[in-house]
Amino acid sequence: MKALVEEPRTMVFYESPHRLLKTLLQFAEYFGSERQAAVSREISKLHEETLRGTLAELIEHFTAIAPRGEIVIVLAGIDN
Repeated sequence: MKALVEEPRTMVFYESPHRLLKTLLQFAEYFGSERQAAVSREISKLHEETLRGTLAELIEHFTAIAPRGEIVIVLAGIDN
């Protein structure tokens, strides 16, 4: 992740629901808790859902509500 800290392009990660919170916490540690991101689950399926916000907001949400389904994380690149 250290190599991606200065990445200006949007990054896409696939993650299991069991590891999502740990991954978001690691992202906040490396990229900063104010970095914008989106977490999508069940893309192109009946229960598709996308949540957007800062990493801190997403961590707060998924601490309160356990994630389920196939997860995609879209992380904003660094602002230059």
